[in-house]
Amino acid sequence: MAGVSSFRSTLSRAALGALAGLLAAFTALAVAELVAGLLRPSAGPVTVVGGAAIDRTPAAVKDFAIRTFGENDKTVLQLGILAVLALIAMGLGMLSLRHRRAGSAGALLFGIVGAGAALSRPDSTGVGDALPSIAGAVAGALTLHLLASKAAPESSGTGAGGAGWSRRGFLTAAVATAGAATTAGALGRFFASRQGQGATASRNSLVLPKPASPAPPMPSGVQLKVPGISPFTTPNQDFYRVDTALVVPRVDAGTWRLRIHGKGVARPRTYTLDQLLARPLIERDITLTCVSNEVGGPYIGNARWLGVPLAGLLEEAGVRPPSRGGRADQLVARSVDGMTLGSPVEDVMDGRDAVLAVGMNGEPLPFDHGYPVRMLVPGLYGYVSACKWITDIELTTFDAYDPYWVKRKWARKAPIKTQARIDTPKPFARPAAGPSTVAGVAWAQHRGITRVEVRIDDGPWQDADLAVQDTVDTWRQWSYPWQATPGGHTITVRATDGTGQVQTEERTRTIPDGASGRHSVFVTVP
Repeated sequence: MAGVSSFRSTLSRAALGALAGLLAAFTALAVAELVAGLLRPSAGPVTVVGGAAIDRTPAAVKDFAIRTFGENDKTVLQLGILAVLALIAMGLGMLSLRHRRAGSAGALLFGIVGAGAALSRPDSTGVGDALPSIAGAVAGALTLHLLASKAAPESSGTGAGGAGWSRRGFLTAAVATAGAATTAGALGRFFASRQGQGATASRNSLVLPKPASPAPPMPSGVQLKVPGISPFTTPNQDFYRVDTALVVPRVDAGTWRLRIHGKGVARPRTYTLDQLLARPLIERDITLTCVSNEVGGPYIGNARWLGVPLAGLLEEAGVRPPSRGGRADQLVARSVDGMTLGSPVEDVMDGRDAVLAVGMNGEPLPFDHGYPVRMLVPGLYGYVSACKWITDIELTTFDAYDPYWVKRKWARKAPIKTQARIDTPKPFARPAAGPSTVAGVAWAQHRGITRVEVRIDDGPWQDADLAVQDTVDTWRQWSYPWQATPGGHTITVRATDGTGQVQTEERTRTIPDGASGRHSVFVTVP
């Protein structure tokens, strides 16, 4: 019985130690978020450690995360960080019951890791970014020392009264700690939200000018009346988002600046948003595609964009493309969060509607999609063209500089591949026998789609009916009337672009320059 009692006592103390560790970690995070809210919200420890983890994650793992978790990949990463932190915190708490200094030292070590991650971020503003992690670690270490002293064996006394006092003392300290940490965390969120109020106010007050060159009227017939097909214009709230920002930057348009400089820039320029808005703006329908989009995947959308022609800005700065003797062949766009994307100067200045966009579907850019200004280059995957929250454009060469994704083994140049997707019927659907409609979208931005074909099982390729084409920079809807017969069927689609190139059947991964292959779905007709 004595052995059982001893085991229960040890287990009870271990549980108290684990709880002490969790409360200390909670306190550390709350204090860190409070300091970050006062200084710079994006310097919070979970954000900077998560960002550092993303930067050091192999491209194949990132691709797996996007493929598996979609736009929830960042939430999964943050939850994973918190789960690991909780396990380590419980271990440090149990260690602190007998070795308080070692437990506190472990807590301080995490502060050093967080500070290092903050200083290593490409958008780091200096030593101030390390303060939230350091302040949180100190608070966590002190909390752990205090709680461990209440739960340690030597403080439990020898009689029932002593043991009872220890439990009451620990619980009192634990409740006080939880309350203080909760308050600190709430204050941190409050101060962080206040820092974003200027950006929100600037967006709410922004009135977009009318375009000097409006988008041509959308032809009748671009949108097919087929249930289940993607809408021709993707609503802002449904537009895909793939980026590395754990915290969406909220930039005050009043303080935003864009700098153009670098090799071959005879006249470096810096622009405010008001200066850009005062220029002649163009409005265009452009379809964007992410290079992480699997065959048949969801990371594509079409919107009406309003913006400043990028080629005109570059020409005013004295930039010439390589084909006209220019010294730079790469345009490196930098975001406020430190992201870098590299675009071929030749493509940006070849006459296509490359823009610095300020509007999306009739409203200022949403924060998720790059407010106040983002870059778009039709025909190129987003990772080499669609810089959100852009703040700097540097002209350089591909030999001299590798942007973020190129350093991670993605291709330097990435024209969008010809693709088609089946939107309806969905995989494993059970359509009724008889007349049925197969429909979807196809795209080959800046080349256009001239033909879509459908094959049922191993039968011949049959021409689908094409919706009216808007422009070569947008996707195109298609449909195919099918007489569904009972049994299981595989439906496959392929597209042909404006150059006559037929979509390849060769399957490749998204790395290094986008997936290829033909989309198919299997359905069962009862």
